[in-house]
Amino acid sequence: MKAELKNIIAMIIFGTIGIFVRYISLSSGEIALFRALIASIIIMIYKFIKEKKISFGELKRDILFLFLSGVAIGFNWILLFEAYKYTTVSIATLSYYFAPVIVMVVCPILFKERITIKQIMYFIMATIGLIMVINVKSIDKSNNIGIAFGLGAAVLYAAVIILNKFIKNVTGIDRTLIQFIAAIIVLLPYILGTTGINIGSLKPNSIISLLILGIIHTGFAYCLYFSSLKDLEGQEAAILSYIDPLVAIIISLTILGEEINLLQIIGGLIILSFTLLNEINSNNKERG
Repeated sequence: MKAELKNIIAMIIFGTIGIFVRYISLSSGEIALFRALIASIIIMIYKFIKEKKISFGELKRDILFLFLSGVAIGFNWILLFEAYKYTTVSIATLSYYFAPVIVMVVCPILFKERITIKQIMYFIMATIGLIMVINVKSIDKSNNIGIAFGLGAAVLYAAVIILNKFIKNVTGIDRTLIQFIAAIIVLLPYILGTTGINIGSLKPNSIISLLILGIIHTGFAYCLYFSSLKDLEGQEAAILSYIDPLVAIIISLTILGEEINLLQIIGGLIILSFTLLNEINSNNKERG
């Protein structure tokens, strides 16, 4: 399978997560825990079949950042799944995709990178887009809570991106596997101390949705995604990554029948357009 096709399939799968999460009658924490657990098993099977071993010598050098990023991934999923409960999948997704804008602002501070006039413009425009998505005239409290959860998930996803910049010796699917295991280590006591484990009470449709989320949306899709990256240029991968939110929005409007007004659609397009422009610009600078 060509790298482009692998990446496109992975992005389409990622874009359909919201519809399956809606049918799992568990707390967001439990969904995140079992997603990480099922996906870890699938990735280990994949590595066994491919006869690829983890280099524990290299792992030790990056263990702190791998663990912290894994924790961020786990709680990032929890907040995103909570966003799906309070607002539409499209609004939750657009709020979540503010993460690259947060990275754009934080990286110059942490890594002493020079921020350009273009990046300042991208930040301003993406922020305007976010304000349009939030739709300040809306009095729907539930919708605003969902947006807050989406933005919280965006902050944690930005933290994952930034923490990954410190990880130098572990790459690709190995990095993801260790991060998922770290997420499990932290989420398990968190769930036991809050909602408890209630998977035994699930109905068949919820069990099927959970298995699809873990096996297809996480284990299979991550393997496809990372196996595609080695053959794709950074700019191409950045462009293809925006298939995910576009699919999520289309599913929200067509299959789930959720509403989004014209102002929010325009705001969403502004966020996606200017974060994409920033990623393309950043990849061009790296190549130059």
